[in-house]
Amino acid sequence: MTGIIPLKKSENMTSFLAVKRVRGIVGEKKCGHTGTLDPMATGVLPVALGGATRFIELLPTHKKAYKATFKLGLKTDTLDIWGTVIEESKRTASLEQIAEFLPQFKGKIMQIPPMYSALKKDGVRLYELARQGIEVEREERECEIFKLEVEKISGDEFSLFVECSAGTYIRSLIGDIGDCLNTGATMTSLNRTYACGISEEECISLEELESYRDNNELNKIIVPVDKMLKSYPEINVSKAQGVRFKNGGELLRSRIKGETPEGLIRVYLENKFLGLGEVLPESENLTVKRVYVER
Repeated sequence: MTGIIPLKKSENMTSFLAVKRVRGIVGEKKCGHTGTLDPMATGVLPVALGGATRFIELLPTHKKAYKATFKLGLKTDTLDIWGTVIEESKRTASLEQIAEFLPQFKGKIMQIPPMYSALKKDGVRLYELARQGIEVEREERECEIFKLEVEKISGDEFSLFVECSAGTYIRSLIGDIGDCLNTGATMTSLNRTYACGISEEECISLEELESYRDNNELNKIIVPVDKMLKSYPEINVSKAQGVRFKNGGELLRSRIKGETPEGLIRVYLENKFLGLGEVLPESENLTVKRVYVER
């Protein structure tokens, strides 16, 4: 079984456990997710099955979207409501004051990853060190915020709508906003609404996935790998070129019909997806990046 399950992850579940549940439901041993969601976060978690797992790192992931809620006047060690409170005050801010600060967080910004994250330091996950009370220095990382909007819920609680690049920590963004306001701020919920070209409206729960399986209708909800790669240009090759590509051989660009721009390219033979090729800068050849194998 090969393709992508557009899963909507529920709260209080690790991404690892969500993948394990999918594996058990569909009966496919080889499964993997396309980007970790915190245990208490919900929303879009695409799960690759079978041969699709070989394409995970090549899926376009530059743009993601989230809806988060946060509370002013509170700081925790994890930057979210599930951590230990380290500072609490009655300082607050109005919606207008928050909106006034938001423009400085749009565009390319630098973030320090939180200690409670899945990043590794000398081979050890940061959250494992944090649980031992160990804090290590983390290098700033660049991320990009494309869209940032805020709405008031009630009192000192607000909603934040974010469109951003992969690798952005919404907890850190909220914490930095709280520091600018001199109030402190802690994330109280997080829902990913878009990732890898999939919106939350397209996703299904684990319970719905079980229903599709029971009705022998899994084919209705499995997204083909090449559809997930549609942002890359497409070429069609001859039968001889297709055989060579499937065997890992390079193709001369001059002998391929149509344009072969630099970068990653979807390769087809008679509308059948063969895999991803790549044209390096100033190269005369299209090399094989990943061959698609149906399982």
